[in-house]
Amino acid sequence: MSVGDARYGRRDLLRGGGLVLAGAASAALAGCSGASTKGARSSSGTSSSGTSSSGTSSSGTTSTTAVLDTAAWATLASSLSGRLVLPSSPSYATARLLYDPRFDNLAPAAVAYCATPAEVQRCMGFARSHGVRPIPRCGGHSFAGYSSGPGLIIDVTPMNTVTVARAAGAEQSQAVVGAGTLLVDLYNQLSQSGVLVAGGSCPTVGISGLALGGGVGVVGRKYGLTCDAIESVQIVTADGRILSCDASTNADLYWACRGGGGGNFGIVTSFTFRTSPIPPLALFTLDWPSSAAADVLGTWFAWQHAGPDELWSNCQLLSGGNGALEVRTAGMFVGSTTALGSLVDTLVAAVGAQPSYRFVGPEQYLHAMLVEAGCESLDVAQCHLTTHLPAGTLDRAGSVASSGYVSALPSSTGTAAFVGTVNDLIQTLPHLGGGVVFDALGGAINAVKPTDTAFVHRNAIAGIQASVATGASASLAQQGRSWLSHFATSVATYVDGQAYQNYIDPTLVDWQQAYYGSNLGRLVSVKAAYDPDDVFHFAQSIPTRLATGR
Repeated sequence: MSVGDARYGRRDLLRGGGLVLAGAASAALAGCSGASTKGARSSSGTSSSGTSSSGTSSSGTTSTTAVLDTAAWATLASSLSGRLVLPSSPSYATARLLYDPRFDNLAPAAVAYCATPAEVQRCMGFARSHGVRPIPRCGGHSFAGYSSGPGLIIDVTPMNTVTVARAAGAEQSQAVVGAGTLLVDLYNQLSQSGVLVAGGSCPTVGISGLALGGGVGVVGRKYGLTCDAIESVQIVTADGRILSCDASTNADLYWACRGGGGGNFGIVTSFTFRTSPIPPLALFTLDWPSSAAADVLGTWFAWQHAGPDELWSNCQLLSGGNGALEVRTAGMFVGSTTALGSLVDTLVAAVGAQPSYRFVGPEQYLHAMLVEAGCESLDVAQCHLTTHLPAGTLDRAGSVASSGYVSALPSSTGTAAFVGTVNDLIQTLPHLGGGVVFDALGGAINAVKPTDTAFVHRNAIAGIQASVATGASASLAQQGRSWLSHFATSVATYVDGQAYQNYIDPTLVDWQQAYYGSNLGRLVSVKAAYDPDDVFHFAQSIPTRLATGR
C-alpha cells in the first residue's frame, strides 16, 4: 500500500465538506496550501523573504505607491528580457498576488521578472535613481506579506535552473540552483540526478526564502538545515554589486545568508548547495483517538527524542472546524520499512491506546516529497499554484500563525497545556480550522554550533507552529490572532522564548531576540556593512544598528 492509497489525501480534504477548514489550517501549519495528508508533513517551508516599506502593515494596508512617468518605466522594461508588469497591464491583477489572500489589497508600483543577475542590478539601479523601494520576491509566502508593498517587486522566479555536477576529486556533487526555483521543481530536478538537498515540504515556496531563513524539513535530522548545505551564494547588494560569497570570500555575508532571513542583505540570484545521495526512505502515519491526545504528545516527545537521527516525525493537534480534535503522528525514516516499523511499534506500545489508522511503507524520494507537499495524487506540473503555471492545481490559502521552540522534554502538565489550548480553540472558535504542530529537531541540526551560521536555534528538540485558517477574512484573522495570543500565554512556561524567522510573525514584540538571539549583534554589523542606508527595509528587517540598551 502506498501513501496515496490512504483513506483520504490532500485533494480529498480540499473537497471534503466539513474537513475543508481542518485541511486549510493544517496546510497553514506547514506554511503551505490546502489540507493535511496521510503522509508525514513538515511545518516548514515558509519564507520571511521579501521587504516592504514601513508604510505596509501586517494587516495589508498600503501607503502611497510611487508614481513615475511612463517613459521611466518604458526604459526599465526595455532593459529586461522578462516582463515588467505595471498597474495598467492586464496581468497585473495576478502578478501582484502573494500566496496569502489577506494581502490581496497590496498594490506594488510594478513587478519586474528578472532572468539574470544583471537584470536585478538594473532594477536596483532604477529603484535608487527614482526613489522606489526594491522588494525582493521569490515564492511570495511571507506570513506577514513582506514580499509585497508600495515599491518595485523584483521577482527572481525566472532564474530557476538546477545544475548538478561533481568537481574533479570531490566526494559529493554540488547543485547550482537559481534563486527563483520553487521547491517542487528543485526536488524534481535533483531526483533525476539521484541526489537531495534537505528542504521544506511546501511545494510552491521558493528556495531563496527557505534557505536564507534556515530551512527545516523532513530529512533535517539526518542531513541538517537547508542553510547548512549552502556552499556559496551569488547576491546583488544594495549598491548594485554582484558578489560571490563563501567561507573565504565575503565570509561575513555568507554567514548571514545562512539563517539571517530573506530580504535583509540583498537579492540572492543563485545558490550552490552540497548534495547527498538519495537513500532508501519510508513513511508512516498514525491517527489517534482524541481522548489519547495528552498521552500521544508526551510519549511522542520522549520517543522522538530518543530516536536515531534517521527518524524525523511530527505530532499534530488539530481542530477539524467541526468541534473535533484530530491527533496524528507522522514521519519519514532514512532507511528500511522494517526498521521504521519496529520504531513505530515502540511508539504505539508506549502510548497504550491503539491508533485508529496506521500506515508504514516504503517510498521513492520524489514521490515522498510530493506526499509531504500534499501532492500525492498530482504530478510535478500540477503541484504548482494556479497563479504560477497553467497546469498548476493548488489554491492559495490564508492563515495567521506563530512559532516557538521546545528545548526540554515537557512535563505532563506541559503536554496537558498544549492539548488544552487546542481544545480551547475548538470550544471558542468551533467554526475555524487550526491547531498546533510539533516538528522534531535535533540530530544533524543541533550538531552545528549556534554561532557557526546565523541560524541560532540549535538547542531545541522540537519546533512549534500554531496556526488558524482565515482565508482572506480580516474578521477571522482577528479571531485567530486572539487564540494565538492565548496559546502563547498558556504555554509560555514550556517553550524557550525563541521563534523561527521563516514563520515571521508581525505581532511578535521582541522579535529581534526571538529570531536571532546571540547572533543579532553580528547580523546588525553585516547589515551595516552591506546595506548601510537600510535600502532593504521592512517591519522586521535586520536593523543597521542595535537599539539603545541592547
